[in-house]
Amino acid sequence: MVQRVCLAMLLLLCMNTGTLLAQDSTVTAPVVKKIKPVKNTFGSAWLMDNQTVMVPIKGTLEFDIQHRFGTVNNAQKDLFGIFAPSNIRLGISYAPMSKLYVGIGLTKERMQIDLNAKYALLRQTPGKMPISVTLFANVVMDPRNKSNFRNDVDRFSYFSQLIIARKITEKISVQVAPDFSWFNNVEAYVDSKGVIRKKMNNGHFAISMMGRYKFTQKSAFIIGYDQPLTQHPTNNPHPNICFGFETTTSSHAFQVFAGNYAGIVPQSNNVYNQNDYTKSQYVIGFNITRLWNF
Repeated sequence: MVQRVCLAMLLLLCMNTGTLLAQDSTVTAPVVKKIKPVKNTFGSAWLMDNQTVMVPIKGTLEFDIQHRFGTVNNAQKDLFGIFAPSNIRLGISYAPMSKLYVGIGLTKERMQIDLNAKYALLRQTPGKMPISVTLFANVVMDPRNKSNFRNDVDRFSYFSQLIIARKITEKISVQVAPDFSWFNNVEAYVDSKGVIRKKMNNGHFAISMMGRYKFTQKSAFIIGYDQPLTQHPTNNPHPNICFGFETTTSSHAFQVFAGNYAGIVPQSNNVYNQNDYTKSQYVIGFNITRLWNF
């Protein structure tokens, strides 16, 4: 009898141990949520006259229409620049791989053709990276008649920019971007002693500061300032103050604004801008972008 009771207790103990082992084997480690980079720091690859830190996802195709009217200071004579000579750029860009954007554009002013590229070096990530950093660069060719140039190399100019941005809140984003422009050919003159002197330096440093405040889910106020840093022998460029309104969807962005830059190619704006905000020499402009994903 005692042997039967002991055997029954042994069997019960083995059953409980098996149950405990089975329960232990089902315990899993806690799921760690992957922290992703911040999205939509800005609503478009453009913010008025400057590139933003944004690089669309792989497979994105973008078409740009950028338009600048004449200066508004002639008032009703040309309806605040709307019927004055204008400038326009048509561009197309594509993201062949993650973090890289390449494009081409044609601008009415001097029929400039630009090839450009943008690469995301860093992306703002909560708890890991406080800012986003993107490098933008282009090369521009002036295809006008040969009589305008001594050599074909004089047709080319270059621009590079390091864009540093932060999405502070869901409504506020800011960026700062130092940049460098280079023209192979600059205008010169002969002084009173018969010496040929350059009117402008070939190289030019500048810095831009931009901001966006979203007042609804799709609409925002935008503001910017471009400050030239290099001093030239003559014809120093004027700063650019710009401000406007932006509305976006998942595939469109529309910006209308006022600013001092009449050009669209960045090195032309930075080096040759002669519109003075103290004299109300503003132009009205707009940007339209359309995105497709493949």
